[in-house]
Amino acid sequence: MKAIPLDAPPRSVPAHAPTAGRPVAPPADAPTASPDGAPAPTRLLVLDGLRLAAALLVVAHHLVRGPWGVDPGSLFGPLAAVASFGWLGVNLFFLISGFVICLSSWGRSLGEFAASRAVRLFPAYWVGVVLTTAVLAAWPALRGPLPAPESLVNLTMLQSGLGVTDQDWSYWSLGAELRFYLLFAIVVWLGVTCRRVVYFCGVWTLVAVFSTTWNQGWINNMIVPQFAPYFVAGVALFLIHRFGSNLLLWGLVGVNWLIALYRLQGYPPLEHFQQSWWSVAALVTGCFALLAAVALGAFQRVGWRWLTVAGALTYPLYLIHQAIGQTLIVALRDRVPHWLLLAGIVALMLGVSWLIHRYVERPLGARLKRGLATSLAAVRRG
Repeated sequence: MKAIPLDAPPRSVPAHAPTAGRPVAPPADAPTASPDGAPAPTRLLVLDGLRLAAALLVVAHHLVRGPWGVDPGSLFGPLAAVASFGWLGVNLFFLISGFVICLSSWGRSLGEFAASRAVRLFPAYWVGVVLTTAVLAAWPALRGPLPAPESLVNLTMLQSGLGVTDQDWSYWSLGAELRFYLLFAIVVWLGVTCRRVVYFCGVWTLVAVFSTTWNQGWINNMIVPQFAPYFVAGVALFLIHRFGSNLLLWGLVGVNWLIALYRLQGYPPLEHFQQSWWSVAALVTGCFALLAAVALGAFQRVGWRWLTVAGALTYPLYLIHQAIGQTLIVALRDRVPHWLLLAGIVALMLGVSWLIHRYVERPLGARLKRGLATSLAAVRRG
């Protein structure tokens, strides 16, 4: 293993895809250059595929094991058993998020970082909240919508901080993401460098470990100790991808992998679905190993352009699938064959997700980006 100093310049990243020799466009929220003048990392299309896979795992978990009125195993057989592990898709999301956020923050100011997150998160989220509220109000087969004040505050994405229920239960993970962004914003404010990111990872790891004995609820709430190992490992794996292997970076990944396995003990889904620690630990280990392979360039040659579309569907799909999908199950399970209903709901969700991306995220995101850029410029002048 070759040791690389923390202040070493980034290693060169190929700026082309293997297919057709065309450049791979960087993600919409990625910086175009590094502070040190090195080329910014190019888009890893395999991450788009992994994000869609993670989203489909969560969709399967919520819909295959949804409110069918009978044991899902009697309807879907082995698929129901596989779907019972689908909650791990969120853990994979958090690993990928650490990797991608570190990538996209390089060379950005704090204002640019905040604006990029807002542009990425809010347009589709607003549609998700409105659609979910409308479906629950018009067709309360599963449950009705939240009271108006709670439904409205859901539009801020800050409902977890206020103790307000999420309009769609899947939105709980967005609160964890926001806290990660808030913590990482400290590094962005100081200026993102390898040294500072490593310090950040080390401090967050230690605080997340010891906070459970400090009896300080606000600290636990802010640093999300249950999921911190996934975010930290994802960040460290990006540094490995960009700067090369380093014993310290692999140590951060290894320590957080072990902490993640430890924290699986007593985690509610294991008890609810009667899953063994060993089986879940093996799957979590597989997630870490998969992203480690990405960091080491094992998927560098993956250049299928359709993966860009797959990645674009992921976020809208996650936002709309659970409450709306389960409402359709409850309303139609006695009228439509279960396999046909499941396939139809998944196809509908994918289609609506594409429409949200094409006609909401892209145009509204572009307008929001311009408006925030203008606002930041005005603030700087002031």
